Amino acid sequence: MNNIITILQIVLPIVIIILILLQERSAGLSSLWGGDGGGFYQTRRGLERWVFIATIVCAVLLAAVSIWRLIL
Repeated sequence: MNNIITILQIVLPIVIIILILLQERSAGLSSLWGGDGGGFYQTRRGLERWVFIATIVCAVLLAAVSIWRLIL
């Protein structure tokens, strides 16, 4: 069981990094540092929405696994 938690703590951050790098560059605060913001709000659709939600889910899972490991 301890090995599974350790593997999850290694794999989840790697997945989070990949998902963040896949997100659109002009979304959010990146336009402040030279990204092409375009000056309008755009909703996430399709694959971009899936990547955004998957990033949040992976971050929550990483937090839960880390807290679980602290308790054990």
